[in-house]
Amino acid sequence: MPARDDPKPTPMMAQYLRLREEAGDALLFYRMGDFFELFFEDAKRAAAILDIALTTRGEHGGAPIPMCGVPVHSAESYLARLIKAGCRVAIAEQVETPEEAKARARREGTPSSKVLVGRAIVRLVTAGTLTEEALLEPRRANVLAALAELRGKVGIAAVDVSTGAMVLEECTGEQLGAVLSRLSPSEVVVPEDWEPKESGGPEEAIFRPRSTFASDAGAERLKAVHGVATLDAFGAFSRAMLAAAGGLVAYLDHVGRGRLPLLLPPVARETASTMAMDAATRASLEILESAQGGRAGSLIGAVDRCVTGAGSRLLAEDLSAPLLDAGAIEARLALVQFWRDRPIERAQLRDILRAIPDLGRALGRVVAGRGSPRDLGQLRDGLSEAGRLHNWLAGAPDGPALLAEVTSRLTGHGALTDHLARALVPSPPTERSSGGFIADGYDAALDELRATSGDARRAIAAMEARYREETGIASLKIRHNGVLGYFIEVSARHADALMAPDSGFTHRQTMAGAVRFNSLRLHEEAARIAEAGGHALGCEEAHFERLVAEVIAAREAIAATAAALARLDVGAGNAERAAEGDWCRPEIAEDAGLAITAGRHPVVEAALAKTGERFVANDCQLAADNRLWLIGGPNMGGKSTFLRQNALIVLLAQAGCFVPATAARIGLVDRLFSRVGAADNLARGRSTFMVEMVETAAILAQATHRSFVILDEVGRGTSTYDGLALAWAVAEAVHSQISCRCLFATHYHELARLAETCEALSLHHVRAREWQGDLVLLHELADGPADRSYGLAVARLAGVPANVVARAKAVLARLEAQREATGGIAAGLGDLPLFANLAPAEPEPAAPEQQLAQSLRAADLDALTPREALDLLYEWKRGLPAARG
Repeated sequence: MPARDDPKPTPMMAQYLRLREEAGDALLFYRMGDFFELFFEDAKRAAAILDIALTTRGEHGGAPIPMCGVPVHSAESYLARLIKAGCRVAIAEQVETPEEAKARARREGTPSSKVLVGRAIVRLVTAGTLTEEALLEPRRANVLAALAELRGKVGIAAVDVSTGAMVLEECTGEQLGAVLSRLSPSEVVVPEDWEPKESGGPEEAIFRPRSTFASDAGAERLKAVHGVATLDAFGAFSRAMLAAAGGLVAYLDHVGRGRLPLLLPPVARETASTMAMDAATRASLEILESAQGGRAGSLIGAVDRCVTGAGSRLLAEDLSAPLLDAGAIEARLALVQFWRDRPIERAQLRDILRAIPDLGRALGRVVAGRGSPRDLGQLRDGLSEAGRLHNWLAGAPDGPALLAEVTSRLTGHGALTDHLARALVPSPPTERSSGGFIADGYDAALDELRATSGDARRAIAAMEARYREETGIASLKIRHNGVLGYFIEVSARHADALMAPDSGFTHRQTMAGAVRFNSLRLHEEAARIAEAGGHALGCEEAHFERLVAEVIAAREAIAATAAALARLDVGAGNAERAAEGDWCRPEIAEDAGLAITAGRHPVVEAALAKTGERFVANDCQLAADNRLWLIGGPNMGGKSTFLRQNALIVLLAQAGCFVPATAARIGLVDRLFSRVGAADNLARGRSTFMVEMVETAAILAQATHRSFVILDEVGRGTSTYDGLALAWAVAEAVHSQISCRCLFATHYHELARLAETCEALSLHHVRAREWQGDLVLLHELADGPADRSYGLAVARLAGVPANVVARAKAVLARLEAQREATGGIAAGLGDLPLFANLAPAEPEPAAPEQQLAQSLRAADLDALTPREALDLLYEWKRGLPAARG
């Protein structure tokens, strides 16, 4: 990027460079007529991402200026691609008309020929602040989060700018990763002194001034946004929450250049009110996104039967944050049961919901100042339909409490919808610059202006017919464009007759094959049209602003209705899925049991159904005296599927959904852990085994006796002895120290000896048989240890050459013979004392340098006298090893 003091920049380039500096790290969209232009490095970067032509325009500093541009009318599609590529974009618009610029030049004494139309950055477009329909995924929330650390606690403020829903919560640094994984924000804002790795925050963030994250300022900003003197009515918020909220609102004010989007009253969320899941667990269970990316193959892809975008977004939120309150879970389940038992009414409801626009996002665009007449029309139609739904559902017999609560929020918009119905045409346009969205009969003065304009247009049509008759030119036409206005056009061979001085026509423009003229009568009629049209547009714009103000005044009630419609959609969609797959209503219990009869994996079952195959269901019965299942069996036998399906059933149940099983009794789970299918993390320098150990360490450190843990092949990726030792120790720790419910899949047959010493551990295996040399996988879970691994049979099935399999068989026979003779690698493990009875391991002595660092951290430097400080230095020096020559 060139320096602003490069020799003699043109006025336009000087203006651009000033705005370019103001835009910071964002690309600058510089408005020039009907295009947004980009220059210098911005142009190179954008051209590569958008795959558009990179050209040059003039010179700056002796070098050509790289340039590219996108049309204003289609800018949203280009913005979407830039945002997806990780860019932020500053929009620089013209903020005055050419006439206003000339008037300013006269006041400043500047020649009007050299004046430049004023431009300013009116908005920063970022991933977390999108409201435009074309830039958002209809079925996915777009969350912006801000973090602030205060007195050992991290405050989190999160908002979906497209709907205004704002949540504040607080957690410890250790919990932050799980919270951010649940929120899945598109953009995170932190103070400029934030240390991501030390504080557990995101690796990528937007850094903002620390002063904007003050808790007092945060409280004042929230009060100002909502026009209240106190926040008490919204809930109790900690200082850390308010600090994060302050940073969030300040950032929104910054990117909106003084105009805030829709922000609903903040809601305080207790982190402990939902099931905790870390990022590894969410990725392993593929809750919202499959391992390949996207919804296909994910849990939500298999469960979602919502008919509205808002319903799908709410379902995603439910699945991301399963509840811990049994009463709240039962309320959701009762709503699903209500619609499950009424298939005809459910179908009627879903047909109605399918036709209702996305009220929350339409409201968000209107409040943010980016709304259109079409958005007002959507609010009118959606709120009207919600009112009719209320009248239908209010009399529903035996309706659950949640249905009554939701129904009560569907009404109360009669005056607003009546006003919008009278004011707007049935199908308002997306653009308001051309008018035509205010209905006839709403404003008599506007009707008169339209009549005047219409009369003038009819007069022009009559004039065209009269001119044809007078001149004898049948092809004469009166046309209009944005440059010349109205003009008379004839072919070149007829132009001479109109060129005559006494013809009454004035030559305007000569084109290839056509000549254009004006006349006094045409000029007068055109002036009438322009004047009446201008006044009509101004009148419609004034009506639009008044309607928008009325909507903004009712924004909280409208948002409540939008949320109620989404909850209805989730309830009916879950009922549809339950009926479609014959899913059952789970029983929610307060104990630490887990009883699932004929459970199935929803994603795998759906995939098999497409090919006409049947999923083999299996039971899972965990209790206090049988809480750890050790599961063996061959690869591809279904161990990992069994582990995941039970975790997903627990998650679905606590999210308030029916589950794929014949029966299910779920003891509430506070934390869900899944260590299944680790992969390399090369970006962070971690091997598969290292990733596995990090995830296992997190489980051992964070799981409680109310947790549910699934572990698959702990110890793989290292030597057999190391792997077996780790698997043995982890299984003992889960059983005897954590005492939680756990499914532990392994290929180490030696672990079966744990059943001799762990009273709550039982052995199971997935069944398989060899038939005429082929491996038959039955996918059934049976009691008892696995008799063998069938590894060679799986290798043969995978296509390993026969000679290699034969050689492996010979090696295996030798190894098994040696095991029989020596007792194998597990010999002597049965004599080990139980994990719980072991004395704590003595920590290895710290190196002198570590001791020095610990002593330095512990020293209270402000309290030391000079003499004490000198004595401390001598002590440290004595503790260091002598320097080598």
